[in-house]
Amino acid sequence: MTEVVDHGLPPSAEAFLTHLAVERGRAPLTLAAYRRDLIRWTEFVASQDSSIERIDPVVVDAFAVELREAGLAASTQARVLSTVRGLYRFLLVEEIIDIDPTVDLEPPRRPAALPRALPVTDVLSLLGCVGSPAPDGLGERDVALRLRDAALLELLYGTGVRVSEACGVDLSDLDVDAGVVRVLGKRRRERIVPVIEEVWRPLATYLDQGRPELMRPGRGARQATAAVFLGQRGGRMSRQAVWEVLRRRGAEAGLDPLRLSPHVLRHSCATHLLDGGADLRVVQELLGHASISTTQLYTHVANERLVGAYRAAHPRAGATLCR
Repeated sequence: MTEVVDHGLPPSAEAFLTHLAVERGRAPLTLAAYRRDLIRWTEFVASQDSSIERIDPVVVDAFAVELREAGLAASTQARVLSTVRGLYRFLLVEEIIDIDPTVDLEPPRRPAALPRALPVTDVLSLLGCVGSPAPDGLGERDVALRLRDAALLELLYGTGVRVSEACGVDLSDLDVDAGVVRVLGKRRRERIVPVIEEVWRPLATYLDQGRPELMRPGRGARQATAAVFLGQRGGRMSRQAVWEVLRRRGAEAGLDPLRLSPHVLRHSCATHLLDGGADLRVVQELLGHASISTTQLYTHVANERLVGAYRAAHPRAGATLCR
């Protein structure tokens, strides 16, 4: 697309801008952005030997295609097309036109945000820090909380379960002999998740030594509960409490707490599985994704990591890769 040059706007477009300024109270910078969008639109219309009052929906669609092919960000495309739609709604209300040519125009889809994954070294630092022997001088309750946090974080990363699923796990959901845990996902869909030995060990230690301490009378326990992971007062742990655990333990491990969340551990589990050669369908089933398209987001992450590793290690790192 050629550079937009302000050659003035048709009277109907100027009337629309006046309406936005006077009746809608739009700020000067906002009005300037609207003007640029309308200049882009009117110049495209002129290139089609037409005028904005006599436009066909086909021309509107062609304009949307041109915006996309110009390489504009989806957010910019959406803003320009929103300005054009606003113009024609105004012209329709003012009875300058009889039919709105933008009525069937669909806004561009914003690309799905790629999930963030921690480097394996960061995850191992986090798990190693909380899973290390408790420092001398800690009270029994603090030791119990440390055992709980180690088991919780190992489960989140080792299985990729959602934070709500981890909080919802009951003692009856654990099957040590089979090496699995039952979780209830979105819309209460049940699935069975395999648990590796590295996750079972801290979980078993917590259940044997930590959880009974958190349930002891006088420790603030309000009532008996079947939940595996207990909060400060002995009840079922909340999602907010899990967030706080992750931030606090991450800071102890020297990691940026702002980069940490239960969902980041879930993303990291999926990405690291794909990096290790796991099948996409296996990851889909493990994470409980209803659609394979959700799981496919992680393949983009894995590809970006592959490209990054290539550029860092290959002698031709300065060369441009064909994508």
